[in-house]
Amino acid sequence: MALDATTTALYNDIVRRNPAEPEFHQAVSEVLQSIQPVLERQPDLRDAGLLERLCEPERQVMFRVVWTDDSGRTHVNRGFRVGFSSALGPYKGGLRFHRSVNLGVVKFLAFEQIFKNALTGLGIGAGKGGSDFDPSGRSDSEIMRFCQAYMTELYRHIGPQTDVPAGDIGVGSREIGYLFGQYKRITNRFDAGTLTGKDLVIGGSLVRPEATGYGVVYFVEAMLAERGHSLEDKTVVVSGAGNVAQHAIVKLKEMGATVVACSDSSGYIHDSSGIRPDVLHEVKQVRRHKLDGYAELVPTARFVPDKAPWDISCDVVVPSATQNELGEADAVVLVKNGLIAVAEGANMPCTPKAIDVFHEAGIAFAPGKAANAGGVATSALEMRQNASRDRWTFSDTDEILADTMRSIHNACLITAANYEKPGDYVAGANISGFLAVTSAMNALGLM
Repeated sequence: MALDATTTALYNDIVRRNPAEPEFHQAVSEVLQSIQPVLERQPDLRDAGLLERLCEPERQVMFRVVWTDDSGRTHVNRGFRVGFSSALGPYKGGLRFHRSVNLGVVKFLAFEQIFKNALTGLGIGAGKGGSDFDPSGRSDSEIMRFCQAYMTELYRHIGPQTDVPAGDIGVGSREIGYLFGQYKRITNRFDAGTLTGKDLVIGGSLVRPEATGYGVVYFVEAMLAERGHSLEDKTVVVSGAGNVAQHAIVKLKEMGATVVACSDSSGYIHDSSGIRPDVLHEVKQVRRHKLDGYAELVPTARFVPDKAPWDISCDVVVPSATQNELGEADAVVLVKNGLIAVAEGANMPCTPKAIDVFHEAGIAFAPGKAANAGGVATSALEMRQNASRDRWTFSDTDEILADTMRSIHNACLITAANYEKPGDYVAGANISGFLAVTSAMNALGLM
């Protein structure tokens, strides 16, 4: 939907004030387009600079991170933390350690987090952070020293009632543990609720490692059921081979689907008999190897270097690697090959033109802010357990996760229909999140 003159002027001003941040511009543009029907019905929402405030972070922190490698060489990286909105609760969102991280990427991720976190209904605000540090190929001791150096600055900006980071690309329970250890050392407090995604022995929650991947599958299940289908006997392609992808593959297999391909930065593997989660875990988590190592262990698997898996015929696609990884041409091929549903496991992995292709073809498409909200939802549950010094069972937490994803799915559908966008999960997610956050902003007054 095209922007009206007032919103176009706002968007152009955002681009002017935030130069060289294309991912942030893309995320803002999508939301502004989605909420046009709301602004037409409720023009008062333009008052008091509401849209301007929504698109401007409450705080942005950028700092130097100095650390030494195992040979004693000094390295300097940049660290970031953006608190975008605290209208619904303390800032909540992951830390990403990857060479592609810059302020624009972190802002886009934090902006998306506003709507994702609002959809959960769990009283959490939105933030994101990270560093251009690349953990691949680094030893455990190097990663520990980097995490300690990063937290030495970050600690002064976070806390269980202020900002609660978690993991993202390059940041798993190992890194969270090192970060929390330094936080504890500096503050002399065991504030377990300050970071989520922790190991169980230091206050982590059961299901948290699995939550984003499992949650995407629960969303796909609901989306297919809405169209009279199930995951039983469906063929699925998953991009990525990290935490989200691995656990999505496990859950998809449990539900009777066959995942025939997954990928990493080196290429993809294809196996029509189905990707084996145990071998994938061995290669990626234990050996920390690229995917060609999977093909060496499984004779039926074919490794295709330097390509994404979008040329593989499938019923369902779960892009779970990184932003803008699936473009228009990829979408055309997938639709031609019989695709029926897409659910984003990563944040904004499909380009706007790819999404247009899916919508025009009548493909069920779930944006990441809805489909991958299971991770942050379970992080909020971890915060709740930390606050009460309690621990829930795996089955209880998983049941809450599944219920949350079904609720998000239903909210997206109902909201889209209410604004004359039936079946449009993008509009439903953005409008639902927008209404929740702006209601809180109005209640709090100017801030």
